[in-house]
Amino acid sequence: MSIEPRKTGSATERSAETRRRLLDAAAQAFADRGFHGTTTRDIAGAAGMSPAAVYVHYRSKEELLFELSRAGHLKTIGNLDVNDDPDASPVDRLSAVMRGFAEWHARGHTTARIVNYELAALEPEHRREIGLLRTEITRRVRAVVDAGIASGDFDIDDPHTTTTALLSMGIDIARWYSLSGPLSPDEIADFYAMLALRVVGARVRPSE
Repeated sequence: MSIEPRKTGSATERSAETRRRLLDAAAQAFADRGFHGTTTRDIAGAAGMSPAAVYVHYRSKEELLFELSRAGHLKTIGNLDVNDDPDASPVDRLSAVMRGFAEWHARGHTTARIVNYELAALEPEHRREIGLLRTEITRRVRAVVDAGIASGDFDIDDPHTTTTALLSMGIDIARWYSLSGPLSPDEIADFYAMLALRVVGARVRPSE
């Protein structure tokens, strides 16, 4: 009588682990080949599965992209929440927010590049959902900018464009950052925190 090997973990746990492996494989494949240059077979092979197995968990490679994008944007919102102290001065708030934002995009540059530069590949419904998350990210940074204007700490004529510039320069780190480059994520974070204060014309230095 043959004995079946004992499976560890619940079916739900095994399914979650498989989904995670597929997402990790998709992220690397999209980073290496771009979304349109990646096939389902590429993703399945990297995850050690058959192409048919992918469709058990995701309807398409676009759904994998959407899940990566959604998770990435939610983590970015969480990063803003962790670094922003509404009770601090606007100068300290912006310094902390942009330091965290820059470090986040440097350390997670592979996924961040996919999340921010493959948006056009999303289906309209998914693109709208991601658009709402991006709007929320913008709203939170804009709140810090507006607080600095109201307090007189920032010298800004156009808060909308200034907020866009702050976010754009942080996001773009994911495009060019390399682990072999001369700056560490921490050094990039410090530089961008300082640069952000120059962009808004901060009148005082952040407290130590």
